Amino acid sequence: MTATPTRERIIDVAVDGFGTKGVDAVSLDEIARQVGVRKQTVLYWFASKDELVDGVLESVAAQLIVVIDAAARSATDDPLEKVDAVVRAVFRPAVRRPALLGVVREMNRLSPAHADRLHLRLAPLIERAVRYLGDEMDRGRLRRGDPGLIAALVYATLTGIATEPEVLRGVGWTRDAAGLRRLRDELRAFLRAALAP
Repeated sequence: MTATPTRERIIDVAVDGFGTKGVDAVSLDEIARQVGVRKQTVLYWFASKDELVDGVLESVAAQLIVVIDAAARSATDDPLEKVDAVVRAVFRPAVRRPALLGVVREMNRLSPAHADRLHLRLAPLIERAVRYLGDEMDRGRLRRGDPGLIAALVYATLTGIATEPEVLRGVGWTRDAAGLRRLRDELRAFLRAALAP
């Protein structure tokens, strides 16, 4: 078995740190210490913290795109089933590795340059989702609405629910496997009711 390359280990540690503590709260020194390398090694792979943030965003976006595409391809032709499959697929990382979606939460706190680069990476996925929703609305298989706003609401609901556990704790929710399943199921039912024609 081969060892994980240093660059990937750095990104993995940075994902966990950025996704749980926030980008500003995690230093390159801390990342280097957790990876077991010197700070200069981190800087060899990423010339600055900004470059590391871009690398983390690229990695997380790529992972989520694979998950969403696979879920959409494997679902039936029913648009409500496709949306449901995507919701279930996006929740899997929240259970296995909550920091992945925590990085998505951090997008709102990043510089416009980081957000723009991430948007370019996600734009094809977003465009496909909006086009799909619009086509299904035109066919009468989803409730008529603005497909762009619907896609944004689904995204905001998913990421907000998955990445803001403190808000959810205020209503008695606990962040454990059973709580995440309950939350996922409530969200699935909510979206199904909201999108049904």
